[in-house]
Amino acid sequence: MSVRRLAKEQPASFAFTPQSLEKVNFWLAKYPPAKKQSASIPLLWLVQKQEGWVCEPAIRLVARMLEVPVIRILEVATFYTMFMLEPVGRAALIQVCGTTPCALRGANELIAICKQEFGQKGHMTADGLFTWEEVECMGACCNAPMAAINDYYYEDLTPESFRQIIADFRAGKSPKPGSYTGRRSSEPAGGAQTLSDPALYDGSKARKIEKLPNAPEPEPVA
Repeated sequence: MSVRRLAKEQPASFAFTPQSLEKVNFWLAKYPPAKKQSASIPLLWLVQKQEGWVCEPAIRLVARMLEVPVIRILEVATFYTMFMLEPVGRAALIQVCGTTPCALRGANELIAICKQEFGQKGHMTADGLFTWEEVECMGACCNAPMAAINDYYYEDLTPESFRQIIADFRAGKSPKPGSYTGRRSSEPAGGAQTLSDPALYDGSKARKIEKLPNAPEPEPVA
């Protein structure tokens, strides 16, 4: 596992917005007072959803709220790669899957486009719009190659569709997530090949169960 460190430049302070604080209280209410440190991941995630990344003042605030040493929250933030430890682009955080199924289906071409468009991975572009990184499997192997962009998956990508998605984000648009070949869910290319007859699973062929002799009548549901 690579070493993950906090950004060199940090804000002077951090505070949850009223909207985020309402969600913080929701999560804290889920745990007994003696176990509230269990909310460390949800609270760090709320920090990231609010700011786009996790800064040191936020880590210290979460530690105070959970009444644990700062190192405990720092351990969580630096262990889980879903937490971004540097500021990210305000238009899009692009995470390209480079694991074998995606690599076999063209992920290397997507990575090459990111290098060309954005430069070094893991750092925000000079215009502040984009951050990209290569990640391991995100569980969409049937729809490879794919990329997670902000909160959504973009699947069955080609160099052309990927470039268009980037252009749309750069223009302030919100490209639709999902498959870019029209695939439904994780069906094979060309559509489903099995269970195409609804009668196989809609219950119409189920054998009627005869009532046993002297069986009591079911009680009515109140």
